[in-house]
Amino acid sequence: MALLFWLSLALTTYAYFGYAVWLWFCVRLRPRPVRMQHIPLTASILIAARNEQLNLPAKIENLYQLDIPQDRLQIIIASDGSTDHTVAILQQHAPRITPLILPDSQGKALALNQAVTHATGDILVFLDARQSVDTNAVSELLKCFADPDVGAVSGELLLEAAPGASTGNALGIYWKIEKIVRKLESSSGSVVGVTGAIYAIRRDLFTPIPPGTVLDDVFVPMNVVRRGKRVIFQGTAIARDRIFEQKGKEFSRKVRTLTGNYQLLRIAPWLLSPQNPILFRFISHKMLRLLVPVFLCLMLVASAAAPGVLFKFIFLLQIVFYLVAALGLLNPAARSIKPFAIASTFVMLNAAAAIAFYNFVTQKKNLWV
Repeated sequence: MALLFWLSLALTTYAYFGYAVWLWFCVRLRPRPVRMQHIPLTASILIAARNEQLNLPAKIENLYQLDIPQDRLQIIIASDGSTDHTVAILQQHAPRITPLILPDSQGKALALNQAVTHATGDILVFLDARQSVDTNAVSELLKCFADPDVGAVSGELLLEAAPGASTGNALGIYWKIEKIVRKLESSSGSVVGVTGAIYAIRRDLFTPIPPGTVLDDVFVPMNVVRRGKRVIFQGTAIARDRIFEQKGKEFSRKVRTLTGNYQLLRIAPWLLSPQNPILFRFISHKMLRLLVPVFLCLMLVASAAAPGVLFKFIFLLQIVFYLVAALGLLNPAARSIKPFAIASTFVMLNAAAAIAFYNFVTQKKNLWV
């Protein structure tokens, strides 16, 4: 029981912190800088939209502000069976925007596949309808492709609180760790997955996305890596989004993302084989975090069953931690105290991982957020 406890603790610690430390040493011992230069590449911006009448006007105006010359930029927005005014809005902006009207909703993956068939740019830039992007965001992505080893580039998503809302959300700690990991992965080789709200790939490296795929932002770049090219992180290519203030919205989005990780193993089993050039990174970054709920349960059971005062004390510490987390989850006011916020966020994230496993096993489907 003692061995089981220490092994579970070690794997949990590695999943959240140890992997980042390992990457830090990789960067120090063998850095892989990227050659960046502004070169006259053409770009096709691709957006899949379904019932986005509230977001599209602002998004389109945002795209018009990009610092890319119009003759080098193509904008394709695919309406995936929208039933609101999405189609009318797109048609108003033709021909500056190429509207792709799909009469029946078949899901985001197939909408993006259709959009790619109409793309003419050297580089495909994938954006979401909801977030705004900085004026130089696309040009910052494009300059990374001056390096012939680079096949895909991830931008950075900045989560901002709504006006008047608290910015002390402990979820920000998770995002900070995630961004550190991505930067270290990029500086030492390739990133495992990209930011779905803003990423770009060379057009000739695009692999059609299987129907119903939740995480195109992992499937697409991992296929780029499979073909021998790097996937890097460009922190100056920024998309901006609001932190969901509605109760349970952020949790639902996390469940969906983690469910997508399980789904990837079914649609792309090569990810857990030697065909994956960054297999160790994929397991360390994606798979181990899915198993943390199991490790936490094993730690609790093992510490309760193991003999000795030390393990009894450790068991009590875990009980206190989960009580603090429960109080933070049940009482929003308690989350203004950092220990309560950290504990409740940690438990929330791992509860999302457990539900994601259930969703995958029961084959629940969700093509759109």
